Order: sequence, then C-alpha cells, then structure tokens
Amino acid sequence: MNHPEPPDAEELSLEVETGTGTLQLDLVRRLVAEGLGTGLLIVAVIGSGIMAQRLSTDVGLQLLENSIATAGALVGLILVFGAVSGAHFNPVVTLLDRLLGSISSRDAGLYVIAQVIGGCLGAMLANLMFDLPVVNISTHVRSSPALWISEVVATVTLLLVIQGCVRTGRAAVVPFAVAAWIAGAYWFTSSTSFANPAVTIARTLSDTFAGIAPSSAPMFILMQLIGMVVAFGLVRLLHPIAHQETHP
Repeated sequence: MNHPEPPDAEELSLEVETGTGTLQLDLVRRLVAEGLGTGLLIVAVIGSGIMAQRLSTDVGLQLLENSIATAGALVGLILVFGAVSGAHFNPVVTLLDRLLGSISSRDAGLYVIAQVIGGCLGAMLANLMFDLPVVNISTHVRSSPALWISEVVATVTLLLVIQGCVRTGRAAVVPFAVAAWIAGAYWFTSSTSFANPAVTIARTLSDTFAGIAPSSAPMFILMQLIGMVVAFGLVRLLHPIAHQETHP
C-alpha cells in the first residue's frame, strides 16, 4: 500500500494552512484573500446564528444549524482560497506557521491584520443582511474556567488536525477535516470552539446567537494563544522534520 510522501519545508511553505498558497501570488493578493475569506467565514458564523434564532426557539437546534452552516462554509472557503493565500483565516494558524518557519514574520503580521479587519467587516455585513445595526455590540457574556479550558482544547486540536494532515502528505483533505472537526467541536466544547482570535474579535460586534461580550473576548484570545503554544510543542514532537525553515 502506497502512503503519501511527507512534504519538506519548502513544500510546507506553500501548502494550505501551513504556508502561503501554491499559486505563489504577490502579498497584496494574498492579503485580500485572507481578509475576504475571514470576512465570509464570519458572515457564515453570525448569519447562520441569526437565522437559527429566527427559525427556532430550541437552543440545541440553533447550535446544530449554526455548526452545519459554519462547516459547510469552511469547506468552500478553504477550497477557494487555499491555493491563493493558504486560507489561514485565523491568527493562531498564521502565528503557528511563523513559529514553525513556513511563513515570514512580515507576511504573518500582515496576515493577522487582514484577518482581523476582514472578520470585523464580515460581522458588520452579517448584521446588515439581517436588518440589524451595522455595529451591534454583543452583551453575551462568556466567562468561566470551563469555557477558558475549552478554548485551549479547541485551539490545540484544530491546529493538530491541520498540521497532522499537511505534514503527512494529505493536504487535499484539509478543507474537509477542518470543517468536520469544527462542526464536532461546536458540540464537545462548552465554549462552542471559537479557536480563532479574529473570529472572537469580530463576534463582539454582533449581539446575536454567535456573539461574545467585549469583556469576555480578551480571556478567550489569551487561551487561544496558549493553545497555539501547546500545539507548537506537540507538532514538533509528533511531526519532526529535519529541514531548515524557509523564512527568516
């Protein structure tokens, strides 16, 4: 039985969610893709949450509808933008790639900025689509040790799914693996698996099912960054690659 060949460091720097895209486009185009992709992801997260609230009063059914829509959007968005920018749509994905050496410091910093701006614009668009104020600050407080632990777990496992697929030569399945994992994590984490600082910031702008109060966001982001550091150690342990990093 033939097994996929693990990529080397140069190949990792071009793959989906571990690099900057196989098309090797200029930075401006990649930043547009990251901003647009993150924005559309937020449209899916918040928009489906609003629609779920309007269609049902059952919270379990609302979460099911929200998770299915988010997973479906993730598959499409990663397939569309994966070759263009790497389809990170998530600062912890980008920062982990920086720590692992598959993206430059300059590109990583600009990716994060594009993701946050795109996410906030996406939240505003979702509000507008459902006839809500453009900026509708969330009052949904999410603050407890259980939620914080969940964010660490959600972030670590998401990053391991991404890195595990790509580093074992299965980058083609990343869109489906990530979407399936996020859909599941909506249910098995008490925080409903934000696992994304840009998404967390953007969700403060919508006082709806998917929202999070601005006062709750900093701790979520801190836990996500802690999860990224834990994931970095686990990736180094589980997927050692004896190649030099490709970016300074």
